[in-house]
Amino acid sequence: NQKCTVPIIDLFNNEVISCSISERPTMPMIDDILMKAFARLDAGTNPVLHSDQGWQYRHQWYQYQLREFGIIQSMSRKGNCLDNACAECFFGTLKSESFYTSKFKDIDELKIAIEDYIRYYNTR
Repeated sequence: NQKCTVPIIDLFNNEVISCSISERPTMPMIDDILMKAFARLDAGTNPVLHSDQGWQYRHQWYQYQLREFGIIQSMSRKGNCLDNACAECFFGTLKSESFYTSKFKDIDELKIAIEDYIRYYNTR
């Protein structure tokens, strides 16, 4: 059973600054991670937010929100995971250190495990 985890990673220090976990990607989920990330922005900054080309990142509302907060959008080239190497590395490490050795009975247990891992990842 697939689950959707969307992190926003600060490439200055590789910290996960926002993350959401859901049964599937939805606009409310994307709104949640954006609002958490926007709350951490320093005034007057114009960071770049890089993503793959998923439907949610091409959505008009998503692009509007980025413009409203002065964020520059960047997207991977189609079919090129190397453009998003930091996120791919995070997911690879998350899977090898947390998922491959565990079984989760429900999404709530999975969320707790991911939140615990992110706390560990951000302080390692």
